[in-house]
Amino acid sequence: MFRPGSFAVAVWLAGAPAYAQDRTAEIDQIFSWATPDAPGCAVAVSHQGKLVVNTAYGLADIERRVPLTPTTILDAGSVRKQFVAAAVLLLVEGGRVSLSDDARKFIPQLPDYGSTITIDHLLTHTGGLRDWPALLQMATGDPDALGMILAQRSLNFAPGEEWSYSNSGYVLLPLVVERASGMKFADFIQKRLFDRLGMKSTTYVEDMNAIKQNRALAYQKDGSGWKLGVLLGNARGGAGALATTAEDLVIWNEGIANGRLGKFVSDKIQEPATLNNGRKLTYARGLFLDRNRGGKVVWHTGSADAYKSFTGSYPEQRLSIGIMCNSGDDTPGSTMLARRIFDLFVPGAEPNVAPPASVPGVDVSSKAGLFFNERNEPLRLITNNGRLGTAQGGPLIAVTGERFRTPRATLPFMSQDEFELNFTSAEEFELKSMEGKITRYRRAKPFAPSADDLKAFAGRYESEELKSFFQVTPGTGGLMISINGTAGQNLEFRPVDTDTFQRVNITMRFRRDSAGNVVGLDLHNPVFRRVEYMRSPR
Repeated sequence: MFRPGSFAVAVWLAGAPAYAQDRTAEIDQIFSWATPDAPGCAVAVSHQGKLVVNTAYGLADIERRVPLTPTTILDAGSVRKQFVAAAVLLLVEGGRVSLSDDARKFIPQLPDYGSTITIDHLLTHTGGLRDWPALLQMATGDPDALGMILAQRSLNFAPGEEWSYSNSGYVLLPLVVERASGMKFADFIQKRLFDRLGMKSTTYVEDMNAIKQNRALAYQKDGSGWKLGVLLGNARGGAGALATTAEDLVIWNEGIANGRLGKFVSDKIQEPATLNNGRKLTYARGLFLDRNRGGKVVWHTGSADAYKSFTGSYPEQRLSIGIMCNSGDDTPGSTMLARRIFDLFVPGAEPNVAPPASVPGVDVSSKAGLFFNERNEPLRLITNNGRLGTAQGGPLIAVTGERFRTPRATLPFMSQDEFELNFTSAEEFELKSMEGKITRYRRAKPFAPSADDLKAFAGRYESEELKSFFQVTPGTGGLMISINGTAGQNLEFRPVDTDTFQRVNITMRFRRDSAGNVVGLDLHNPVFRRVEYMRSPR
């Protein structure tokens, strides 16, 4: 069925619920932002075991005016992680891999960090490996992701102690599959996953430069026009890409929900990860676990530059949604689009939940500011509408004038800790985890370096791990940082604590020797911590 502004096909199979047959116009409305002369999205929905929507909107290739269709192939981005996880779990079930195996059993080049990173740590983002895309931004040249990962000599945290989303583990896991199975990763998942489930349009592409029939290009908005936004080469991490359709993503969801890869794989891939302290997380193995008004939601998004994707399963409603877009940041948001589709098939409003009660009359303005823990890791407290909150974790509830707690733990912030803050003075507080562990924070000390003080930090600083360098020069009240000698791109870092400078969420703390001379610096941000740079004599 052709319409102005879209190429859309609605597939209504025998036995589909009667109430699903009038949803085409409503689906069109959800994707009405996708115009006929711009990139857009493909969407597929299955309900009660039947494919009821298989639709596409917009262009697959702007230059040649090729429309997106339900059979157009797109890059699924990080949706690939659940396929990698399933491949590993098939080998676990077959006895060739154990979740408790040391990753160095299969990747001996991985440094010995003094504690074991297991296969399960890699699957669940609990191994502490630094996230390679963030490291790549600091590196010189165009190093491959695997080489950067293997060059890291320290971890963000001890394995199993925390959760932090890291693409690095999912660069290593395909190697584990290859070395345990004796097959190329692409061949293994083609035979053991795609062929087995009937995913006829799906392949694992090792080189995105290779010609792929019926593949959509992806685009980012560029003023009034568009420019290509496709990840190639090292920008992909060298681990390949899942090339697929929205319909095949729905087939995959149904296969997991119905145990078509076996009960062990279906159960284990959806089993919540657990930290060393026993805390269960809303992340499994390549999948997020959540709840909405209808019950359980098993989902993941993907982003590979301008390719955006979503796959979600709603077991209680036997509903599955696959969305694949090539419209970059101009896409309204795949999770938002999925939520609107869910509302079509499961009518009803979200329950009105009153915000948790808070102690009235508490003045929080004096409590805001930047704090550091014993490991010199920063935490910024902010105020908004008279409430205290954390810059990354949201608002806090006042229990008393000095005690505050998080109303809802979130996975990306402090590994889903339901923590409590207790101010012991105006300058210090204790953070008590849900398991009772105490971490002490102290307020950043005022630091207003003079011109001579700033000159003491000037120089070249090199990282052996990243093969990169910073050129540090004095600025007006702060420091100007050039990364790898990039001309015209000096970044300003402002003083926030003794010998410490910050830009947005990147913190740079300088180190001194026993004589007080500046000899190096440690770089810190949420996805890599304490990357060491040594001052060069040059």
